[in-house]
Amino acid sequence: MTVGAAWPELNYAAWRDSAETLQLWTQIVGKIRLSKTPWLNHSWHVALYVTPRGLSTSPIPDGNRSFEIVFDFVDHVLIIDTSDGARRQLPLRPQSVASFYAELLVALADLGITIEIDDTPNELAEPIRFGEDHVHASYDADAVRHFGQVLRQADRVFKQFRTAFLGKASPVHFFWGSFDLAVTRFSGRTAPPHPGGVPHLADEVAREAYSHEVSSAGFWPGGGAIDYPAFYSYAYPAPDGFADARVKPEAAFFSKDLGEFILPYEAVRTAADPDAALLQFLQSTYEAAANLAKWDRTGLECDIGQAGTPRAV
Repeated sequence: MTVGAAWPELNYAAWRDSAETLQLWTQIVGKIRLSKTPWLNHSWHVALYVTPRGLSTSPIPDGNRSFEIVFDFVDHVLIIDTSDGARRQLPLRPQSVASFYAELLVALADLGITIEIDDTPNELAEPIRFGEDHVHASYDADAVRHFGQVLRQADRVFKQFRTAFLGKASPVHFFWGSFDLAVTRFSGRTAPPHPGGVPHLADEVAREAYSHEVSSAGFWPGGGAIDYPAFYSYAYPAPDGFADARVKPEAAFFSKDLGEFILPYEAVRTAADPDAALLQFLQSTYEAAANLAKWDRTGLECDIGQAGTPRAV
């Protein structure tokens, strides 16, 4: 791995154990945000956000004050800041999920923040309660730093892509359940009820998340049906012919197992112009969904945004 590379190597097999541990740590922090934040459509209130150094909850309300929890993947610390000036820091190091969970609860209690969360992980096939998980205990600092760098790059390009849409679009945000960074466009039409069935996720949550027709894209570091980092793009509901659509760049393909288009991260990282390759994927897969589902593209789209230049109207 080349330290400082704009698009660094990210070998999932080499840091799988650390990735699985980190996912569970982000679930704990995400569930803290969930427990304190009013529900926002499509579960947008639970997500984390990319920062220059890692991931953040953004401010979480706590009565008349607020607090924020930040994963710093550069100095490898978890930072808790409160609006009244208090701060606690916990080192990110090899330790069990149970140990991380206990230390975080103590730090929050020391700040006068009372937390009650469901301590069972979501969207995992065989979850272990956070307080009982002594299995996941890895932390490869170099790999985590590179993961943070990939998130920053993906976040930057996703935000650029987002500027070309006038309709409802999600923030670029990180979902800790599925451990992916995502951005979603909406046609404005309602969708058929989602079938549910996501492991350890209430069907009513899945149905609310997919209450409206979407084209969604994102990045995840690997695991499950594909054991390598990749960008993805899917439509819900998937229109007829979506799986057979021709998309770009050449390395992209449709996964029947996942029901979505996949572009291996390695193909982006090694491209002559990684930004252009990723934008090709985002745009071509969106166009496949929007054209086949007959979205009102004229009314929903605009030119991609330029820094310092107002959108022409």
